[in-house]
Amino acid sequence: MATYTLISSNVLSSSAASVTFSAIPATYTDLVLKCSVRTDNAGANDTLRITYNNDSTALYSTIMLRGDGASPISSIQTVAYMNARQVDGATATSNTFGSTEIYIPSYTASQSKPTSIVFAQEDNSATAYMGAIAGLYRSNTAISRIDFSTSGANFVTGSSFYLYGISNA
Repeated sequence: MATYTLISSNVLSSSAASVTFSAIPATYTDLVLKCSVRTDNAGANDTLRITYNNDSTALYSTIMLRGDGASPISSIQTVAYMNARQVDGATATSNTFGSTEIYIPSYTASQSKPTSIVFAQEDNSATAYMGAIAGLYRSNTAISRIDFSTSGANFVTGSSFYLYGISNA
């Protein structure tokens, strides 16, 4: 049976441009991150960006399926960050936060690192997004640092980030 252990958490007491988990121990099998995020971006949504090991080179690829209740959208990207997609922006329904879960299996293995992401933007409009992403970080280095940022806005007070290690018993 898998055991989840909280490695670190960060619930923002003030706005921040980024959030970092560093010195991630190599003692677990997999990692899981659970995030509840809102930004001060002028629109109803914003993009959550993730980088591993402070690496901002184009080693990240994603395949995404998302929808807003009316239109399905798919995309394939290779960029300098893991694109975890929609979270709530400043004009989303008041006091709502987009939720995202990120799963990183075999984060210490000497091979490329797959990542699965599910997200749901919380908003009472017809254009609130939800979706799933399959990602790949093409590096053989163990993940020891994870950074979160947006497309240029700040995370607002109350945004929360939790990092769990998974051990197989």
